[in-house]
Amino acid sequence: MRLAIFGGTFDPIHDAHLRVAREAAREFGLARVLFVPAALPPHKSGATRAGYQDRYRMVELACQGEPLFEPSRLEAGSGRSYSIHTIEKVKAGLEPGDELCFLIGADAFAEIRSWYRWQSVLSQVAFIVVARPGHHYEVPAGARVHRMETLALPVSSSQIRARLAAGESPAEVPRAVLEYIHRKGLYRGTGVGAGRGKVHLDPP
Repeated sequence: MRLAIFGGTFDPIHDAHLRVAREAAREFGLARVLFVPAALPPHKSGATRAGYQDRYRMVELACQGEPLFEPSRLEAGSGRSYSIHTIEKVKAGLEPGDELCFLIGADAFAEIRSWYRWQSVLSQVAFIVVARPGHHYEVPAGARVHRMETLALPVSSSQIRARLAAGESPAEVPRAVLEYIHRKGLYRGTGVGAGRGKVHLDPP
């Protein structure tokens, strides 16, 4: 069985995240995609706009009706969310012959050497790297990389947060997630700062 960890802040989760996971599952024969919201991501400056419990619940709602998608609380808690710890927890429950992959954007993969215990990460998983056509990155020695070419995905969580703060209902947010956001009053008047203008699949 081949499965993949898909981590990130998911602040909030949106259709581009789901589309990437679907394409990865189809192209690489994934039996399961674990969506792992980070509690305290080391590579993000400042706090997330929504708290962990709200972000996890939004992931749960987005994964409904997707039989290959599984929300995971592996990075819940007050400590930093280091990918190597998540990988070790998942691998402890696998059967012999199972293969663990790590779904990640090319821009985040380009920073792999800055990750905590990055060489251990390289030895434990194969990477599915989501790249835009024409985008190049260096592959460290020993890394197992499956390159997934995808169309440029113009939506970003920061843009969605800005639109939510302005009272809009972005079509890129799944309906159940959008209803939850409005019901809980998330992102309302948050003074959303500018973020990077593309999708980041960015677990550290």
